[in-house]
Amino acid sequence: MGRAGCCCRGAERLTSPSMVRRFRPLLLLIIALCCGAHIGQCQVATPQCRIQKCTTDFVSLTSHLNPVVDGFHTEFCKALRAYSACTQRTAKACRGNLVFHSAVLGISDLMSQRNCSRDGPTSPTHPEIPFEPCNYHSRTQHAHTQSHAHAHSHSHTHSHSHGHSRAGYLFCGLFGDPHLRTFKDSFQTCKVEGAWPLIDNDYLSVQVTNVPVVPGSSATATNKITIIFKPYEGCTDQRVYQAVTDNLPAAFDDGTVSSGDPMHNSAGADGASRKVRALWISERSPGRHVELHAGYIGVTVIVRQLGRYLTLAVRIPEELAQAYDATQDLQLCLNGCPSAERIDQAGHLPLPVSPPALGLQLQQLRRPSYSSQTQTSAYGSTQVFGVEGARERCREQLEVEDIYFHSCVFDLLTTGDANFTVAAYSAQKDMESLHPHRDSWRIYPRSFATSSLHFDSQNFKRLALLLPCFLSTVLM
Repeated sequence: MGRAGCCCRGAERLTSPSMVRRFRPLLLLIIALCCGAHIGQCQVATPQCRIQKCTTDFVSLTSHLNPVVDGFHTEFCKALRAYSACTQRTAKACRGNLVFHSAVLGISDLMSQRNCSRDGPTSPTHPEIPFEPCNYHSRTQHAHTQSHAHAHSHSHTHSHSHGHSRAGYLFCGLFGDPHLRTFKDSFQTCKVEGAWPLIDNDYLSVQVTNVPVVPGSSATATNKITIIFKPYEGCTDQRVYQAVTDNLPAAFDDGTVSSGDPMHNSAGADGASRKVRALWISERSPGRHVELHAGYIGVTVIVRQLGRYLTLAVRIPEELAQAYDATQDLQLCLNGCPSAERIDQAGHLPLPVSPPALGLQLQQLRRPSYSSQTQTSAYGSTQVFGVEGARERCREQLEVEDIYFHSCVFDLLTTGDANFTVAAYSAQKDMESLHPHRDSWRIYPRSFATSSLHFDSQNFKRLALLLPCFLSTVLM
């Protein structure tokens, strides 16, 4: 009695090896929908089946890992092997449980995608993270542990500091004409010519300067980024990083590349071990791609130059992003662009059909006397795109027609600069590496919001109820 499984009779037949191979993608979808919707229609685990504990431990082991930091691959593979070992120990008790079998398949897929070997070291189930006051994750983990111990010894009290909760992260990105993705995942296209603050709190300030892209157009793009890491007692003094077009340095303004005392060892991509400091710069591609890591506040910033303009992506803990006063409320990442500066119309970005400013600029470029624009040849020639031509060019880099694709088309029609295609692609990849919530990655233009291809939450719940029963009926 009490076999764990889904709510519909016959559905357990899906777990036989032949059915798993045949319906593997659908099986994973069913579990994700059924359990992700929290509608209680699937029995996740019996008291003997500890698959939920295995999954919780895996999340705990990987929640602090950052894909852009050296050593991520090694630690992620160790966590996967620990997850796999845990599922093996509970395999007998979880026989027939769809969540268990889905987890096993997911582990196998992740190991293949990450090229993880089956044999090798594993992460400890309850890793002891040394307390390092200049490491944000260490501080928050220590605070969480202390809070947990306090709760057990004083179970009668219910008041706990917000600082003792697990860290949540926010993402903000800016690229193109420019297109802004705010902390709330609002996607906007703005004019914002001149200097504007993206982030301004007690720990970090980020300011961008935007200039007109083509004469007579309201579209602008970023040619200067200034980042100020504010002093943090015992960890770092103030550091300023500034990038401008054709000058993407791998050092702060004072010539240093790091700040703070060496802390814990971190395995690099080459397997070598090195000390990590509270704040450091990593040059990924000279003059084209720089990453700034502020471990003491849990912040990662990616700066790129693509063509003549710069792009920016930031990941920051939510509690630090909210640490500001009334004089710091003008932050584009936090509140978006002022309505007077918006080019899009409540999320809808109208495409320019025939930009006259671009045609005028091209005529000027062809005049021998127009010497001020001759340097643009280093970034590639400018041309006039039609809508279909722009879509075709963007499709070479962006397969999914989401808001990044739509922004790419808009930029090509507005500027004729093909470098904006690569800018949109790189912005999307940076977002995927820094954005903490995978289910929020994709944003579609407002015109697609009512499309029948996209379901609301009620449809997902209905699908979660119907799919297992439908499939089990077919297989009976």
